[in-house]
Amino acid sequence: MRSGAKVAIVGGVFIVVAGGVGYGAYGFVSGDGGGAATGSKSTEVRTGPLGADEIRDTAEDFLTAWADGKDAELAATYTNNPAEAKDAVAGYSEQAHITGVVITPGKATGAKVPFTVKATVKFDGLSKPLSYASELTVVRGLTSGKPLVDWAPAIIHPKLEKNNNLVTGRAAKPPIKAVDRNGTELTAEKYPSLAPVLDQLRDKYGEKAGGESGVEMWIRTDGDNVHRSTLLTLSESKSGELTTTLDAKVQAAAEQAVKKFSEASVAAVKPSTGEIVAVANNRKDGFNAAMLGKQAPGSTMKIVTAAMLLEKGLAGAGRPAECPKSVLYQGTSFHNLDNFDIKDGTFTQSFARSCNTAFIKLIDDTKDDHALPSVARQVFGLGLDWQTGIASADGSVPEADGGGAAAQYIGQGTVQMNVLNIASVTATTKDGTFRQPVIVPRGLDDRQLAVAERQLPGAVGQQLRDMMRATAAWGTGQKAMSGLGGDKGAKTGSAEVDGQATSNSWFTGFQDDLSVAASVESGGHGGDAAGPVVAAVLSAG
Repeated sequence: MRSGAKVAIVGGVFIVVAGGVGYGAYGFVSGDGGGAATGSKSTEVRTGPLGADEIRDTAEDFLTAWADGKDAELAATYTNNPAEAKDAVAGYSEQAHITGVVITPGKATGAKVPFTVKATVKFDGLSKPLSYASELTVVRGLTSGKPLVDWAPAIIHPKLEKNNNLVTGRAAKPPIKAVDRNGTELTAEKYPSLAPVLDQLRDKYGEKAGGESGVEMWIRTDGDNVHRSTLLTLSESKSGELTTTLDAKVQAAAEQAVKKFSEASVAAVKPSTGEIVAVANNRKDGFNAAMLGKQAPGSTMKIVTAAMLLEKGLAGAGRPAECPKSVLYQGTSFHNLDNFDIKDGTFTQSFARSCNTAFIKLIDDTKDDHALPSVARQVFGLGLDWQTGIASADGSVPEADGGGAAAQYIGQGTVQMNVLNIASVTATTKDGTFRQPVIVPRGLDDRQLAVAERQLPGAVGQQLRDMMRATAAWGTGQKAMSGLGGDKGAKTGSAEVDGQATSNSWFTGFQDDLSVAASVESGGHGGDAAGPVVAAVLSAG
């Protein structure tokens, strides 16, 4: 035991008091030969399984040094990762402002030693007790042979992960009470997909919403000042109310719909206003792919391609369109799903049945490989630096040539979209005008919204809507959309991904004044996985 520590046996329990802080070590009967090591220790490099005394002494030394709070470097020497351990132990008192630490170990199970921590968090004249349970594991050093604590951030607090630390202070941003368009409160507990959205809304609009920061202890990621998870509240914050464009009813339906498929995302937008009505994800990584994702959208992109072809007069809803099983364009081969063809068909039939080759065969007639990126940007607002209110990706259709340009026509190659982008494409088709999606009203911060150069030409828009209606009535979207009434339209998509056995499923549709798009990674055909997700959200709207 290091010098300066007071040693006593109370009721047969070994107690170490270091620097006025209590540490209750393993309980044992006095006189059994246990206790803290005294005198010189053997310098022999030990091997083999750890002994009970090694586990006890190592845990005792580390926990005593940690509880003392005066020498983080000493505490770190008892671990197999001194650099990380030192920072964590030092931050415990310096950043988290935790004092009066009392650590009480429980009975070891093998090399695992459970313990409880009781302490006080003090900041700015405020204080509050803190208590929790954790555990450590003792291992033998790979080169030294010494028993060492197997370092992990969770030793300090069970909710800590790599690159996390504890911080106590006034919250950087006041909390918010986010509500939907009708005043219903939106919480991450009730609507899990909104957790990252609500975090961003708090960071950006907490002060504008009229909230006041309280004093909290929270988990912070290194190099990231975003408030992650509050562990203890010393003084309550005042929440400011923030009205969003979301609709709690539609959001609830979206949350339930994505639960049916892994790696699924969905977004819903009002065509008449651009307001985001719902956004939901079911992903292992918690990523808001609905708004930040960047993937090939498959044949849902044919809405934009069809608009370009119709506007140029190269196609018409009722005009003939060749749809062979496959086609070769500048050395790149393209084929239809299951190599189907349509004999003596129209452009509407090719659109409704998602014929790839009908679109590829018209490329040369455009006499401009860059026609598609121009329409995507000028009419549909893709790539225009959307200011939705939180972080979002606004779609990308970069200029391409030859086979790369051909792949873009059917939503492959370098085209990058998320479901919010495609929901917006459908909304623009339905309304005729691109209205940049927003999740909070523009008036909240007077941010500059993206504006497209021009509207969708009237005749083009009418033909597009009719072709989407045909897709929903008897085309590839019929099964998913069959239970919906009103004015409805759809477009399916299957996006092939290198190294992925099954294509990603995409689907978009509208019903009256609501447009929705969904994707399911490795979901297969658009109508099979993403289709039911879209239909469920539309039915709630």
